[in-house]
Amino acid sequence: MDDIIKWLLRMRVVLFGATGMVGQGVLRECLRDGGVSQVVCVGRTSMAMQHAKVEELVTGDLFELERVQDRLRGLDACFFCLGVSSSGMSEEDYRRLTYDLTLSVAGVLVRVNPGMTFVYVSGAGTDSSERGKSTWARVKGATENALLRLPFKAAFMFRPGVIVPLDGIRSKTPRYRVFYAALGRLLAPLQQLFPRSMSTTRSIGLAMLEVTRRGAKSPILGPPEIHAAANLAAATSINAMGETR
Repeated sequence: MDDIIKWLLRMRVVLFGATGMVGQGVLRECLRDGGVSQVVCVGRTSMAMQHAKVEELVTGDLFELERVQDRLRGLDACFFCLGVSSSGMSEEDYRRLTYDLTLSVAGVLVRVNPGMTFVYVSGAGTDSSERGKSTWARVKGATENALLRLPFKAAFMFRPGVIVPLDGIRSKTPRYRVFYAALGRLLAPLQQLFPRSMSTTRSIGLAMLEVTRRGAKSPILGPPEIHAAANLAAATSINAMGETR
């Protein structure tokens, strides 16, 4: 009976930003989790990845998902890990690639999967009032607020703080690679010293799976809540080999 229940609870998820640092971590945990049956990775270019669980959906324009919406039905969760830096961008351009794009994607998904859980990677310092001086914080706050108003089964906003890449994962952004290389072995002890300010790629992936399955007390999760959810997931989930983690 337990095996039947586990099979019935298997999830199909869609992942945006699978090639980014956070997305790589989330994809890794999805592939390791025996409760995830399929990961639809949506992007503008192919990842050239072969895995039994992975289905790639390559589309030239993420603003036009209506054209492929039939391939996005029957999904239990969306893990939205796309993001751009506001550095050097006008507020209009940053808003288009952050607020407009996210809400365009979410609008299609909620229409074809009203029972879906939507998990959005935001940022520490996001301005929920939408009235602060920082452009990125205002736009992220507006994006969070708009997502929380959509009729998803549930929506969660992850504010991970400084993200520590694990398991061989590297950032695609050159200046971030320099940052991580400079800190090197200090990252692990810094995480111990400042647990309320830092998360790992592994904990983010595990926490996304946990809140999709069991929810969370708040729709907004900072590093402490992400760690707590990740610890619960690690203690209770079944990995891809059918073994308790």
